[in-house]
Amino acid sequence: MLRSFVFLSAIMAALCGCQSAPESRYTMQQDTAPAYVAKKPETLDAVPKYEAYRQFNSRPYEVLGQRYSPLASGKGFEEIGYASWYGQKFHGHLTSNGETYNMFAMTAAHKTLPLPSYVRVTNLENGQQAIVRVNDRGPFHDNRIIDLSYAAAVKLGYQHKGTAKVKIEVIHFDQHNNVTVGNRPTITYDEYLGITVPASPTAIDSEKSGLPNTQPAIYIQVAALSDEKRAKSISNVLSALYQVPTHLPRVDNIYKLQLGPIENKSAANVLLEQLRKNGYPNAYTVEGTL
Repeated sequence: MLRSFVFLSAIMAALCGCQSAPESRYTMQQDTAPAYVAKKPETLDAVPKYEAYRQFNSRPYEVLGQRYSPLASGKGFEEIGYASWYGQKFHGHLTSNGETYNMFAMTAAHKTLPLPSYVRVTNLENGQQAIVRVNDRGPFHDNRIIDLSYAAAVKLGYQHKGTAKVKIEVIHFDQHNNVTVGNRPTITYDEYLGITVPASPTAIDSEKSGLPNTQPAIYIQVAALSDEKRAKSISNVLSALYQVPTHLPRVDNIYKLQLGPIENKSAANVLLEQLRKNGYPNAYTVEGTL
């Protein structure tokens, strides 16, 4: 009888533990990095695209006595505050979006943004940037505006501490592939592929004189891809983020993903440094003729 009582007690304790787990998810004070990482996790940015919002996640909800009302749209949204990150504790469990949380994916949690949303996060302490897909709710702590995955924290360079001051900007795609980054003007899909750059004074003087323009055009080559669809998708995002045109010459069935033309070497060097910091360390400049 005693053995049976102990056995039943153990079952009841296990059941109680399972029932209390969902409520304790947001009240935990401690979380950990992965117990073992063979190598630095992949930190390629999430690629923004149009995704319909999940209506189930649009309803007001309450956590720890605080009521939250999700936004109807993330278009034009910007915010500055502190980011935290979450890892091992939640790895493999369901997010608020009904997906499985993967601490090695570029994802995030936000209290009121529509799910899913794409967000550019800038670490204001070191200038590093990451693009993440928001698919979860949180963080439910004071003075924190977003909870990033472990991989995103690695890319932003604050995985060894709890928080970092960041700026977040929603990258909003509509059903017609128009995109709005933060509170900047909306850009059409066609404009992604060929944004016109104002002519430089040298080019204008050359036109007036009737002489041929031999000013070298400066481009930054970001990548070389065999997949045309992926090359265009990435070029669209980079064009919107950095507000420069893109160029996709094809050589031997390889698409050279280039940004430009850029008006001068100084501007090209600034953009090149940003690209190398933000996940494109092999980017380099090339010159052509306008």
